[in-house]
This record gives sequence, C-alpha cells and structure tokens, in this order.
Amino acid sequence: MDKKFIVLLIFSFWLNANAQENWTLKQCIDYGLKNNRNNAIYANQKRAADAKAREVLADYLPQVSLTSTLDNNLKLQQTVIPAGIFGPDEMRVSLSKQYNMNTVAQLDQVIYDQSLIIGIKANKYNKQQAELNVHQSQEAIIYNISTAYFHIFVYHQQLELLDFNKATYEKQIEIYQLQVTKGTVLQKDMDKVSVDYNNTVSQIRVAQSNLQLAENELKYEMGYPINDLLVVDVSMNLEIPVLLKETSREFSPVSRIDYRLSELNIKVLETEQSRIRAEALPKLNAYFRYGGLGLGDNLKGSYNDIMPYSAVGIKLTIPIFNFFKRNAQYKQAEINRINAEENLRLSEGKYRVEYENVYTKLLQAQANMENDRRNVALAESVLEVTDLQFQKGITNLTDWLNTQNSLKEAQNSYLNSLYNYYQARIDLEKAAGTLKTFYNSL
Repeated sequence: MDKKFIVLLIFSFWLNANAQENWTLKQCIDYGLKNNRNNAIYANQKRAADAKAREVLADYLPQVSLTSTLDNNLKLQQTVIPAGIFGPDEMRVSLSKQYNMNTVAQLDQVIYDQSLIIGIKANKYNKQQAELNVHQSQEAIIYNISTAYFHIFVYHQQLELLDFNKATYEKQIEIYQLQVTKGTVLQKDMDKVSVDYNNTVSQIRVAQSNLQLAENELKYEMGYPINDLLVVDVSMNLEIPVLLKETSREFSPVSRIDYRLSELNIKVLETEQSRIRAEALPKLNAYFRYGGLGLGDNLKGSYNDIMPYSAVGIKLTIPIFNFFKRNAQYKQAEINRINAEENLRLSEGKYRVEYENVYTKLLQAQANMENDRRNVALAESVLEVTDLQFQKGITNLTDWLNTQNSLKEAQNSYLNSLYNYYQARIDLEKAAGTLKTFYNSL
C-alpha cells in the first residue's frame, strides 16, 4: 500500500511539473516559427514562384500539338479552268470531295527569342523575392510574439504590485476593525481605507482580464491551441540583449528586408524594360509537321484512303509595324522603374529617421524605467516608515493614505515606463532589421 502511494505521488508530481512547464520568450518564438499559419502561406508563395520559373522555361522547350479536322462540304467550292487548256470552252471543276479529313502533328522549337531568354534570367529575382517574403513573415512572427510576451510580463508585474497594495490595505483594515470595535477609531476612517482597498481589487480584476487577453494573443501569434494551458516564464526579470552604446551605433537600410525587396523590384522592372526592347529583335523557330489527308464522297470514304504528307522548316519573324505599341510599353516600364528608384531613396531616408526616432525613444524609456524603479523602492521605504509612525500614533490617517497613493502613482509610472522600454526595444530591432539576430541572442 505504501509503495503504491509513493508511485502515485511521484506520478502526480511528474504530471504537475509537465503541465506547469514555463515558456521562455525564445521557446515561444521557436514554436511560432514552426506552427504559425503564415508560414504555410509564404511557403506556398515560394512554391508558386518555382512553378512560375518552370512555366517561363517551358516556352523555350519543344512544343508538340496534334490537330484533326473533319469538314462536310455542303456545297463544294469550284474553280475555273480557262478555255483552250482542255478544250475550246472553260471548265468548272471541284478540286475536293464532300468530306475532307485532315490530321496533323507539329513540333515547334524556339531557336532564338531574346525576350524569352531575358524572361528566364528574370526568374532568379522572382525566387529571391519569394525567399525574402518568407524571411519577412518570420520577422513578423518574432515581432508579434515578442510584443505579446512583453504584455504578459508587464501585466504579471502589475498584478504583483497590486497584490502588495491589497495586502497592505488588508492589514490596515484588520487593525482598524479592532479599533472600531473598541471605539478608538471612527467608522469613516476605516471606510476611507476600504474604498482604496475596493479600488485595488477592481484593478486586479482588470489586470487579470488584460493578462488573459494577452495570453490569448500570444497563443494566436504562436499558432498554439487557444484552449490549452500556456504558462509564461515570469519568475524573474525578463532578460533581453543589452542595448548597444550610442558610440557604437550603426544602421544600414540594406539590413531591412523591405528595403531589399524594393531593390529586387527595381531589378525586375529593369528586366521588364529589356524584355520589351527585345521584342523588336527577330525570332527564329524550327518546326516539323507530319499529317494525313483523306477525301471521300461519304464519311467512311474520307478515312479509307489517307494520303500522308510531312514538312520540316524554319520560320523567321521580324516585327516591323508594331513600333508605336512597343515604344509605349517601354515608356511605361521605364517610368515604373524610375518611380521605384525614387521610392527606394525616400524609403531609405524614412528608415533612417525611423531608426533614429526609435533609438531616442529607447534611450529615454530606459532612463525612465530605471528612475521609476528607484522611485518605487523609495516610495515603498517611505510607506514603511509612515506605516510604523502611524501605528505609534506619530502621524495621522491622511498622511498614511497620501503615502500609499504616492506609492501607487510610482508603481503606475514604473509599469508604463517598463512597457515603453520593452516595446521600444523590440521596435528598435524591427527598425534596424535585426529581429533574427535578436531572436538568436535570446
């Protein structure tokens, strides 16, 4: 019996330990990179780009077609043989029969088409764009999961502070309840403390609701089952990579994926210009044709005696009178490329400003967080002294409540600065294009 109890106890402990596994930020991101539904979408886009490349290449491969026709000449066409060839009078004859059957198989092979060659070369840009889209999706997953994780961490911090305040009020109410019973303190004084206590309880409910919403958001971004338990590791202060000193700060817009996508788009537009220009060049194709012709006065007769024929040849196509259309298309492609280059320059300036602004916000948020953290510790120390003085009758209830309210203001300021710091930290990684580096350093 004792052995069974011990085994059951160990098994229960194992289940409890596994059910309460704490998820770190890196573990959440690892899970999200594997299970977020956006991964499937961008992976499909990459496969679509590969299929598009094969489609373009197929235009340069041999093309085989089979065509079969059957004509019922309801009224045969006639031709005239002039007089003097077969007799003194002209003759009207039909060179066909009522039923004509013609089946032909033809193989066509492009020998030279510069526009197709350029299109094949452009495939590498389409593949690169698809790969960058995958990386961009992964960065979005890292950013969204980190933001939701920071929300959860801050809400846990808020609940810890509110629980501390709640315990302080409960202790004071317990003391006042005895004093009211003895008649040494008025009921209205205890009611003042009870009002602040009730407000704190309401704030705890709101914080718990916000925490639940943040956990649901984190599960969604991770692709985690919404109804399954997810315990975030908030047992200690959240450690993230140290901020680089301002003296070593560097920024390159090339590190941002959206910048590289814009660069690729310009190359695609340049290729499109070259392709349109190449449409003016001659095109050379080879072909081989093999067929059979059947003629008959009835349907069956047209299949009885089939006369085969075949041909092999080359076809040279030289565009001559499509200059105006081609020139208009080229101008449009040129304008699109020029606009894309201008947009890239504008984006480069925008990215630099965005990085500088976020960096400045982060420095300010970091200073505010450190200052507010010290302020909370100072307010707690003042409350401890005031509480001792209040118990000895040196100070009054108003002074105690004011000190408690000062602590709550300091706590609120700290929570705001803590959230602003973490948000600015991940915003800086996004602005710098280093979200993957941030994730790998966790």
